[in-house]
Amino acid sequence: MKKPNIIFILADDLGYADLGCYGARDSYNQSIDVSPNIDRMAAEGIKFKRGYANSAVCSPTRFALLTGRWQYRLRGAADEPLGPAYGDKILGLPPEHPTLPSLLRQSGYRTALIGKWHLGYPPHFGPLLSGYDEFFGFYGGGIDYFAHTGPKGGSDLWLNDERVQRKGYITDLLSQEAVDFINNESGERPFFISLHYSAPHWPWLSRDDEAESVNSKARGWHPDGGSIATYQKMIHHMDEGVGWVLEALKNKGFDDNTLIVFTSDNGGERFSNSWPLYGEKMDLLEGGIRVPLIARWPRGIEGGKVSDCLSMTMDWTATLLEIAGASCDDSGFPLDGVSLAPLFKDAGWRRPGDLCWRMKHRAQRALIREDWKYLHQDGYDFLFDLAVDPRERANLAHRFPEVLADLRASWLDWNSALPAIPGDAKVFKLLEPGDMASGSGTY
Repeated sequence: MKKPNIIFILADDLGYADLGCYGARDSYNQSIDVSPNIDRMAAEGIKFKRGYANSAVCSPTRFALLTGRWQYRLRGAADEPLGPAYGDKILGLPPEHPTLPSLLRQSGYRTALIGKWHLGYPPHFGPLLSGYDEFFGFYGGGIDYFAHTGPKGGSDLWLNDERVQRKGYITDLLSQEAVDFINNESGERPFFISLHYSAPHWPWLSRDDEAESVNSKARGWHPDGGSIATYQKMIHHMDEGVGWVLEALKNKGFDDNTLIVFTSDNGGERFSNSWPLYGEKMDLLEGGIRVPLIARWPRGIEGGKVSDCLSMTMDWTATLLEIAGASCDDSGFPLDGVSLAPLFKDAGWRRPGDLCWRMKHRAQRALIREDWKYLHQDGYDFLFDLAVDPRERANLAHRFPEVLADLRASWLDWNSALPAIPGDAKVFKLLEPGDMASGSGTY
């Protein structure tokens, strides 16, 4: 069987229920259907009800995706989130570490990152140093959708190693770059595209808001901007781009044997919808870590499936390497993720092992085992039965002390096998209206 093409689409700060197929609220923009193309992908593939991000903030999740390992193994992922300066030699993905794209490239794939990197700045770090053949996108945590500047000013739009000037809305530019890549493929070699959108990350600007971008306050933290209507338009623009990609695959005859995975790097932020979950980005509550997750592969996945199988971002690294016939067994960096490939054929398959998290922010810990969840936050222990209480309102710690003790002990065992959080690791808080004056806030 010919190796499948792979496209991994990563949204930025997308809430669990922001898509139509996950129960999105009625559109504030009555003339649009927020996510018809992504919804179609869900109908034609697998929609995961319990897909989790490796972190409640974006950069650590990206470390996990690229390495297939607990992000806590690398110093660069200890900051929440990563915010290095140009020239920083520590906070980034070490080029010597094998990655999903480098291992796929060794297995014969052409590789491209289109969109957000956020794993360290050149000259010490970058996509071309970590396995990608091509790069079009930005290095930082956020980018103005029209000016293409980063949070601290200055152009952050790159083609390989060179800054470039492109006119247009960044979501559209990324989508079109993916389409161009597909159109230029001959089909002789399989390809892997990381299509990592900035949408719907702030600054909250739709395709109609170029005038707002001109305002200097929008080119940065933008804590006074946005609305639910604008936010939904941003998701819709991303969905339109996904539609362009699907059409390009069909026109080139690649559609049947291309695996597309769509998910988010963490839970939603200000304008997102996560119902019935509670919490948001930076929280280890469900709203901060449970994310939309869809996989579509006409040749390899029977459509119309809905799965409640647990999974984490890093599991997709193991999955994609398996279906591509690639391996990291001899790399010296064994995977922590679990391949989900058995689920493609057996809907009853379940991922072995616990899902675990830790964050310096609010001294958070979490462990999920089937329906039980142990959460530690601000010095307090919580125990939730997610099967009946996904909103995490009923703390069962005193009712089931033996379950709490077991899960807490398992988390401690897991944590003891990983490097400790460095004392100098930084924590950034979410944007609030008062942050305009202080200039503080998170990527």
